[in-house]
Order: sequence, then C-alpha cells, then structure tokens
Amino acid sequence: MRPSRRQPDELRPVSLERGVVKFAEGSCFVKFGDTHVLVTATLEDRLPPWLKGQGRGWITAEYGMLPRATLERTRREASTGKQTGRTVEIQRLIGRSLRSVVDLKALGERQITIDCDVIQADGGTRTASITGAWIALYDCFAWMNARDMVQMTVLRDHIAAISCGVCGGVAVLDLDYAEDSQAETDANFVLTGSGHIVEVQATAEKIPFSEEQLATLLALARKGVTKLIDLQKMACG
Repeated sequence: MRPSRRQPDELRPVSLERGVVKFAEGSCFVKFGDTHVLVTATLEDRLPPWLKGQGRGWITAEYGMLPRATLERTRREASTGKQTGRTVEIQRLIGRSLRSVVDLKALGERQITIDCDVIQADGGTRTASITGAWIALYDCFAWMNARDMVQMTVLRDHIAAISCGVCGGVAVLDLDYAEDSQAETDANFVLTGSGHIVEVQATAEKIPFSEEQLATLLALARKGVTKLIDLQKMACG
C-alpha cells in the first residue's frame, strides 16, 4: 500500500483554478495533492537581444519556492545572490515544455514570462508547474486574442507533466515526497495532448532500472497525463 493509500496508477487530487491574480494576463493556482503552485503569465513587448529582428516571440519561465514551502525554512535565493542549479534546471524545463506547443512566429516579437511560485511542496513541483503553466498561458493568449493581437491557433496543443517511479519494486504514478524520497527509480514525463514526448527525466536512485520498467513508467505517465489534460480542458471549457 502506498503511503497515501492510493492505487499504483492513481493521481493525487488535482485542481486547476484560473484567473486568481488580478493583474496578470493569465494565472492558475494548481494543486497536486499537498503540492500547491501559483503560476502567472506576463506579456511583454520586448525580447532577449539575441532574438530581436527574427520575427518570432519567446516563452520563458522563472521558478522559485517560498521559504516555508517545505518542512523547514529555506533561505530565499535572492538573499544568497544566486539561484541553485535545481532552480535553473526546472525553469528551463518549464520554458522548453511550453515553447514546444506554441507557434512562436504567430506570437510575434513579444515575450511571455511564466512565473511559478511554489507555495507548498510535497513532491512533483515541476510537473505541477508545467501543468498549471499551460492554463496560465492559455488565458494569456485568450487575453491577446480578445485584443486582436494573436489567434488562438498560436497554441498548437496541450501539454502536461507527471512524475512516476519505482517504489518497493512497484511502478507508481504521481509521487508525493514520502515516495519520492525513498524511490528506487524517479522519473518525470512531459507529454503533449497528442501523445508526443517533450522530455523524459529518469534516474536510478538506488537500483538500475530495465528498459521494460521504463516502458511501464511511460505507460503510467500517458495515463496520468491524459487525465491531467482532461482537467485542463474542463478548466478552460
């Protein structure tokens, strides 16, 4: 039995609340169980210098955890003067994931910044961030569409992410911290609505895993992402 008493292929309770920040062009408060992330999308008429004049836009992301998002207080990265390697890796993953389903030429020479602030962390903060970020991005594009700045076809597909792992020899979906900290294998999958793979991060924490186990984890991830995308569609319906 899993610590959360879920079935191996069962997600934690997931909620996607839109429009939670008054001033942002798009926003979402996403919950994967006890992991809570506030995501906002900000439209700016500027680009990184290396992109200027190329006739296409850019999607970028910033990620951070509040000091008491975890069991013990962690120092704000701003107070240390630099971001950790983990933070940089996660925000690059979020940006890559979203860019994979956006027509950057149709966006024009504009930038959308996705801010993901972890309010509470219980495993899977990056996967929750990506799933909620799609909602914030959708609402940003809807805001732009209402002002004849883009067509909604600029967003080509859904995207969502989920964690999987091998715990006690069993492949399980959507790890919380209790499982993540003890897993023999830990993996994150980013998939599109059409079923294509954007990114796979898989690590043997204790025991090397087989190709068959990786296939099992991918099958679990597909099942989980399908449910997440159904929730995205319901939230935006």
